[in-house]
Amino acid sequence: MSSFKAVSLFSNCGAGDVGYRSAGFQFEVMAELDPDRLEVCLLNHPGASGVPGDLRKTWATVVNTYRERAGDERPALLCACPPCQGMSSARSGMGKHDDADAGSKDERNLLVTVIAKVAKKLQPSLIVVENVPAFFSRKVNHPKDKNPVSAANFLISSLSRDYVAFPLSADLSDFGIPQSRNRAFLTFVRKDVAGLRELLRLNRAPFPRATHSISAGLAPHVSIAEALTSFRLPMLDASTKGLAHAEEYRGFHSVPVWSERIYAMVAAIPPASGRSAWQNSSCYVCGPVECGEETVLCPHCNDPLLRPIVQEKNGTYRLVKGFKSSYRRMHNDRPAATITTASGHIGSDYTIHPTQNRLLSTLECALLQTFPKDFQWGDALERLGHTNVREMIGEAVPPGFTKLHGLVLLGILKHLWTRAPITQDDERCEKGWSALKEAAKKDNRQDPRKYFNYKNPVIKRPFAQCTVVVAA
Repeated sequence: MSSFKAVSLFSNCGAGDVGYRSAGFQFEVMAELDPDRLEVCLLNHPGASGVPGDLRKTWATVVNTYRERAGDERPALLCACPPCQGMSSARSGMGKHDDADAGSKDERNLLVTVIAKVAKKLQPSLIVVENVPAFFSRKVNHPKDKNPVSAANFLISSLSRDYVAFPLSADLSDFGIPQSRNRAFLTFVRKDVAGLRELLRLNRAPFPRATHSISAGLAPHVSIAEALTSFRLPMLDASTKGLAHAEEYRGFHSVPVWSERIYAMVAAIPPASGRSAWQNSSCYVCGPVECGEETVLCPHCNDPLLRPIVQEKNGTYRLVKGFKSSYRRMHNDRPAATITTASGHIGSDYTIHPTQNRLLSTLECALLQTFPKDFQWGDALERLGHTNVREMIGEAVPPGFTKLHGLVLLGILKHLWTRAPITQDDERCEKGWSALKEAAKKDNRQDPRKYFNYKNPVIKRPFAQCTVVVAA
């Protein structure tokens, strides 16, 4: 392998791949459905070729484009982050995780078939697939036998002839990411990769070790207060347009302006409390009052309380129907709540700044996702608007994690681990296997771990000894 070439599928804006590139991988091809996202992606990976469009139709173009650039050289890495929205059981009509018919209603849940097709053609040394934890358990109908199977187990069985699979189910705050972000990863190592046997001999898996967890004797998690302080950004306030916008940041450090009542409702939530407006016991006119949890109107003046309340057509008032994690400040002393595609909506989960009366700005969301400060957006904000940019940020894989992951992966290929991989019996690996095993058991399929002999994998060429440097 003359260089560590890589291919990216479902590239989004390319942020997650920035981490792998920082670790030493060189992306040759980036594939993304949305041409606007691909444009941003290529700004950050200027040496790559872009393939726009639905990968179910363009996957062969990805293969051909890579071969035009690299000839017969196999890629070192194939990265794939298929859409995760279809995995959520909270979405209307998606049913329970065990309902394969319901899971198959969203065709995105079987986009792993594209990953398998590209992998079988290009035979990369390593494959990384990222998604939400439900990826390991959400049932769909198998493309061939039509029986229930999780998308992850389908992919493991599809690639089991040539690859050994390793799962990880983890909160990325354990790796120094300043937000709570639960994600599932599958890393596949091709059986003829020389470093595989040494990796297994040491009972390691191709993921980085956790760096932050007091319970494990590591550093404490990075709190949102620490992160926001390190960003050194000006204060904002959602009361007026002038206060909600910092001119020098090209619009990225700005927030929506709220109505007078919404602003008063948020201002009534004690700073740094992690509390929600649902818990407010205040009236705009009377100030603090004594009232029950479900009270809607002030017991003194009969005005609506400073809670999430709507007025019906007949003039009556009621509490908003929604989760009590909405209209809530983030906890100041904890990692930020998960940065989602809905970071610009006050009615979404945990989107309010821990101490200031506003949402997090687009720039703060990107930095909490560990985007580098020099990440290139071009004219995306002006052309596409805050909503679209926030969606790209919310769907990204934090490059702070992918760089750590990439260093471990590169160590396997270079036969030199400057960062020791995680142990196979780490709770994050075991949690992944447990989810996959339970899903397979319910489907009357074999335990996915039995596809591989982890003590003696099949090596298709002479084994080269791997030098191991165990470091933090």
